Amino acid sequence: MTKNRSGNNKKDNNTGKPKQGQSKRMKKEAMVHSIISVFQSSPKEHFNYKQISKLIGAENPVQKRQVYEILDLLAADDLIVQTDRGRYKLNNLGNIAVGTFVRRSNGKNSFIPEDGGTAVFVAERNSMHAMDGDKVKVQILARRKNSDPEAEVVEVIESTTKSFVGKPQVHKGIAFLITENKTLANDIFIPKDKLKDGKDGDKAIVRIIEWPEGAKNPMGEVVDILGKAGQNTAEMHAILAEFGLPYKYPENVEKAAIKIPDVITGEEIAKREDFRKVVTFTIDPRDAKDFDDALSIRKLANGNWEVGVHIADVTHYVKPDGVIDKEAQQRATSVYLVDRTIPMLPERLSNELCSLRPYEEKLTFSAIFELNDEAEVMAYRIGRTVIESDRRFTYEEAQDIIENGAGDFSEEILTLDRLAKKIRDKRFKNGAINFDRYEVRFDIDEYGKPVGTYIKESKDANKLIEEFMLLANRTVAEHIGKEDKKKKTFIYRIHDQPDPEKLDNFASFIARFGYKLKTEGGKTNVSQSINSLLDKVQGKPEENLIETVAIRAMQKARYSTQNIGHYGLAFDYYSHFTSPIRRYPDMMVHRLLERYLDGGRSVAKNKYEDLCDHCSTMEQTAANAERASIKYKQVEFMSDKLGMVFDGVISGVTEWGLYVEINENKCEGLVPIRDLDDDYYEFDDKNYCLTGRRTKRQYRLGDPITIKVAQANLERKQLDFMLVE
Repeated sequence: MTKNRSGNNKKDNNTGKPKQGQSKRMKKEAMVHSIISVFQSSPKEHFNYKQISKLIGAENPVQKRQVYEILDLLAADDLIVQTDRGRYKLNNLGNIAVGTFVRRSNGKNSFIPEDGGTAVFVAERNSMHAMDGDKVKVQILARRKNSDPEAEVVEVIESTTKSFVGKPQVHKGIAFLITENKTLANDIFIPKDKLKDGKDGDKAIVRIIEWPEGAKNPMGEVVDILGKAGQNTAEMHAILAEFGLPYKYPENVEKAAIKIPDVITGEEIAKREDFRKVVTFTIDPRDAKDFDDALSIRKLANGNWEVGVHIADVTHYVKPDGVIDKEAQQRATSVYLVDRTIPMLPERLSNELCSLRPYEEKLTFSAIFELNDEAEVMAYRIGRTVIESDRRFTYEEAQDIIENGAGDFSEEILTLDRLAKKIRDKRFKNGAINFDRYEVRFDIDEYGKPVGTYIKESKDANKLIEEFMLLANRTVAEHIGKEDKKKKTFIYRIHDQPDPEKLDNFASFIARFGYKLKTEGGKTNVSQSINSLLDKVQGKPEENLIETVAIRAMQKARYSTQNIGHYGLAFDYYSHFTSPIRRYPDMMVHRLLERYLDGGRSVAKNKYEDLCDHCSTMEQTAANAERASIKYKQVEFMSDKLGMVFDGVISGVTEWGLYVEINENKCEGLVPIRDLDDDYYEFDDKNYCLTGRRTKRQYRLGDPITIKVAQANLERKQLDFMLVE
């Protein structure tokens, strides 16, 4: 049955013809849609204007004349083609497309072609109840004069999981889920037998099980009750569920982890290089439990330094295609919310067996370097090892030793710091970009409520660890990608050069602050110009803003078997080897590295490229969930500050308003454009500003501004501000 696009013209079931008595009221718009429907329902048939008139019920001479004119217009728009004098058929060329459906609660659904073309509007009546992220086939509809193109979903090729988070409203055995999702405008009807004892005030996950054609609301069933709305754990689990991320481990995976023996046999130790007598320690955040990297250092007889980068040997314990491995592969990454970590691996592995805890023998996969006093790599080797950490340092403890020169293993830490700084200097001279932004963190009380904020800065201790991890990751990638002429399949972390248009826009933007940027020439010239800019803005009011816009001009790093190098780090070869407890790509790298070190043949490229795509997607999803948890805590932190006035800076400019970051606590909220009621403001995306049509008043990215806290909506994770003149 062909759908009626007009939405106001009742039809017989099979002909597309209006019911008796309707034709006299048929307007031209409805007539156009009815004619299109006839052609689409019979894409191979040829029709003249008389046949079309009869099929749609156009009976009088005036209406028949309109049909004739409409056919002429549709042919001019290439929706239909004239095959013979006065005879037409559907033009199938370019009308069918495949891509992704994007659903929005405001009804502005769209279709994004898989070839990366422009998004096309899809009205709700033409959506076929497709859900956000579904792979669909669409029919491109006739483009009306002075209007944007539209599409109609004709097939859902691949459906995404249709689960939503919200609060059930229950009344006399009838329940609806009031969703908080920005992709669904309709509440979900829940039959009584599908409610799982859900009550008003609960936070629940509901899966859509049916959405009958013609029904306003989809039908769903409760998958899980997360707890009472507003409770911290329920809200954090709701954020994870909103992004399709797991918030608990399957029982069979936990049981499999418990069964893994914790005894390291003498036979296993005999296979490995033994570092148990070499000074070794970990340096991690104060709240870390999964220590997946350690450093060892000793002076060699020739005066050089041997530095070992020892990484938890996760793949010794997690076997390919086992239940633990399959779960880790699906998750692809650990997720770090404001108040908790959702580990990729069960805690038995991440916090116990694989964690490089002090005074315990641990199995590791290591990159060992011989460095001279100028931090030049004289030699390296990669292999499996066994270590015993002598000390667990927090970053703060290691930083104190670097600053004051005293403490446990001070000589070793000071030497590593000195070598790391030389490696870092060389990296920047080679064109690496020095993004060194601060991060805002919350102090959380025992109930998960934010009671304060603090700035997390990267100091020398952090940079010490960073440099040796980068060295190990680069060396592993070079060892396989550079040394092997046969180009074996491997997992690379790649980062493409900036988009030239974005770079030009960035250069125009910073010019208003009096800065210049090279946008042409070799990639080293451009990156060094970016570094020079970042040095100049340090300590200036616009520092964080310019770094933010610079990052937006960059491409996103991702995983691939096709190596193109890493632009931001200025490495021709780069991989992820150093965090297998929390990243699945590192586990893949460990397995491939072991295979190739043992002389094994190359693996199938397509399989690993698919895994790279999956891991890149999951990395982005986890980052989005982390941002959502930060936003939730920001709104919660500001909820008792309604009416208070703060100084801030415009941190984002969009067509729907101004984002403002408060100077004092770095919380960000929106000044809706509807509240800028002194003029009609137009959005200039190239210059990051809103400009008043009449007054020419401008609100620009980076402008200082004073706001009042107007609203803190936890359910929507939305903080609204008002301007204070």
